Amino acid sequence: MERRLSPVELDFVTTAPVRQVFTAELAAPPAAVYRSLAVEVGSWSAWFRAVRSSTPTRDGAGRTIRLSGGGRMKETIMAAVPDSRYVYRIDSINAPGIGALMEEWALSPTSSGGTRVRWTMATTGRLPYTLLLRLARPGFTWSFRDAMRRLDRRLTPARPPSAGTGR
Repeated sequence: MERRLSPVELDFVTTAPVRQVFTAELAAPPAAVYRSLAVEVGSWSAWFRAVRSSTPTRDGAGRTIRLSGGGRMKETIMAAVPDSRYVYRIDSINAPGIGALMEEWALSPTSSGGTRVRWTMATTGRLPYTLLLRLARPGFTWSFRDAMRRLDRRLTPARPPSAGTGR
């Protein structure tokens, strides 16, 4: 059953009562990471195992997401700043107990030319949901790290092995 969530605004990313933040460093540059997140929306299932499909809607102003476990979400894109930030609000979902949910992907360049990725899940809901979310943190951590490894492999061309010194 589809449930409508509260239509929170962009500040919810920093003010939500429950926030989970995950970070990773990728060798791929911010432009390539941003393109995979925000432009090539349909590619998510190729690198994020939890996502079965991701389809842009409303001429790119929204998305429909289907998760591997049967979850379905309709989203509104709240911010899309090339090479640095992608934020979406979940407007409806087929899971109980959630009051509001927003996710932010913040990208920053590393000194080596790669990307530091920070994924924030900001949410509120009934007590059983928030407790379950906290208990599920190790699973979210694994899922995020796996997705970032897969995305980096997808975006970073394989480098040939180093040549020996011939000694």
